[in-house]
Amino acid sequence: MPLGWAIAAAVIGAVLGAWVLYGLGYWVGRDRIRRWMQKIPLMEASDLDKAEGWFERHGGAAVLIGRCVPVVRSLISIPAGVERMPFWKFTLFTLLGSAVWNGGLVLAGYLLGAQWEDVGRYSDWLNYAVYVAIVVVVGKFVWDRTGARGERRRHAGEGAV
Repeated sequence: MPLGWAIAAAVIGAVLGAWVLYGLGYWVGRDRIRRWMQKIPLMEASDLDKAEGWFERHGGAAVLIGRCVPVVRSLISIPAGVERMPFWKFTLFTLLGSAVWNGGLVLAGYLLGAQWEDVGRYSDWLNYAVYVAIVVVVGKFVWDRTGARGERRRHAGEGAV
């Protein structure tokens, strides 16, 4: 397959997949997500408000840069749909970010020729680093929430005695 076709196929696949997740976020909507969040342990409605504010400030950049970050490159489509980011803008940022990321990976594989597996080995390290960062962030979040919740329970218990 010619290099240009390989890059085009990778980018088209990424955009089509992003459209599906954008549509899911659009369809689910803010109100339903807010109701779901109120039922999830350790989550509060204010968390959604903060996330919405952050996305309003960084939406385009988040979509563009997010396309080059493992895990985020898929998930960023959902808040874009929830926040009703203009579809043309979402598509443009997705197209540009996916072209950079996928084009870079396909080109690296092309240039490496028979040593193409090296691309996967190095990108795996990037994936592992992102996974570790996610575990650390989630761990800190749980620690902070359960620590604060435990403190509130202790104070509530003191008043009842």
